[in-house]
Amino acid sequence: MDFFQAYPLLRDLLIVCALLAVSVIVYRFTKRYVLRFVLFLFRQTPYNWDERLYEQGVFNDLPLLVPAFIFSQGLTFLPAFAEIGERLIAVWVIFILVKFVDKLLTGALNIYNTYEISHRRPIKTYVQIVKLFVYIAAAILAVAELTGQSPWPYLSGLGAITAVLILMFQDTILGFIASVQINSNDLLRVGDWLEAPAFDADGHVIEISLHSIKVRNWDRTITVIPAHKLVSSAFKNWRGMFESGGRRIKRSILIDQTSVKFCTPEMIAKYKKIHVLKDYIERKEAEIAQYNAEHGIDDSVVVNGRRMTNLGTFRAYVSAYLRNHPGIHQDLTFLVRHLQPTRDGLPMEIYVFTKDTNWAVHESVQADIFDHILAVVDEFDLRVAQDPTGYDLRQVTALAEKSEGADLGFAR
Repeated sequence: MDFFQAYPLLRDLLIVCALLAVSVIVYRFTKRYVLRFVLFLFRQTPYNWDERLYEQGVFNDLPLLVPAFIFSQGLTFLPAFAEIGERLIAVWVIFILVKFVDKLLTGALNIYNTYEISHRRPIKTYVQIVKLFVYIAAAILAVAELTGQSPWPYLSGLGAITAVLILMFQDTILGFIASVQINSNDLLRVGDWLEAPAFDADGHVIEISLHSIKVRNWDRTITVIPAHKLVSSAFKNWRGMFESGGRRIKRSILIDQTSVKFCTPEMIAKYKKIHVLKDYIERKEAEIAQYNAEHGIDDSVVVNGRRMTNLGTFRAYVSAYLRNHPGIHQDLTFLVRHLQPTRDGLPMEIYVFTKDTNWAVHESVQADIFDHILAVVDEFDLRVAQDPTGYDLRQVTALAEKSEGADLGFAR
């Protein structure tokens, strides 16, 4: 005893070593056995969220509170270090609790994201805001403990540096406001197809956070857009298309305008054999005949009265074909129309919606429709307009050479 009184520093060192040894032993025991017992209790409950929190390591840092408790009790044997020791232990406890709250919020967010509602109401922004306030509060409490003062003076001093804080957390504040706008107005959800040309983004939203929105583009690249800049700019959300149950086809074929003509009796007889056109032709013939008879039309002149054209009949055929197509949505906008004629031809536009909004299925249906239309247009004595190709030039050259040869032979 006299020895330790003569060397108090050595006595304190031995006490600290003993406390460290006990802390390590109890900490390992707590982490290995107590946490397993906690998991056992969680498995007895009818809920699974507690087990999922455990699996995400939310409780892994709590055993570190045990050494803090042991050292706080051992300070009674270290009166010279009692005051500074209590402050350090308090900071240590604050640090552990902050880590626990951080992991708890992250675990709760991960669980929430497994539910369908998370796509409509993402809460990651709010979780990040709560974490920010927790860290700020913890930092103030830690500084107050180390200095031995009340935390209230530090809190009251925040008002004096508000401008500095606003400047420091400008992006955070703007991001929070943008997130509130996005969530309250339901502008964007995880999984939505977002098209934002200003940011070269075109793909699915994979994450909405406090500061940014991540978009996985169709080429598999990732675009990160500041949340507040996205809200302040123009962007297109394709969610409405998916919710409507139809995906739009808006495409034209160019008709050679010089191939448009009135239908002859032979052409009408030919068109009557087309199954989907038979009723249309008969109805149209009766309607035209009645009109011409009522108005005393002299049909010996082709321009008098009303007559069917091959283009109008073809448009009726395309409309009937699409009406019978199993992949076309019949309850949404349905148009087969002519657009303004151009020097390249007369555009005949198909404006309909497919039943399946899946991109690949939509493109397949669209391709099948135009494959058929391009193949059948010749049956109506119409031509598709396009710029001359190498094949066209070779045909013209061959005809010219043939004509020249015939002329030379005739001359001889």
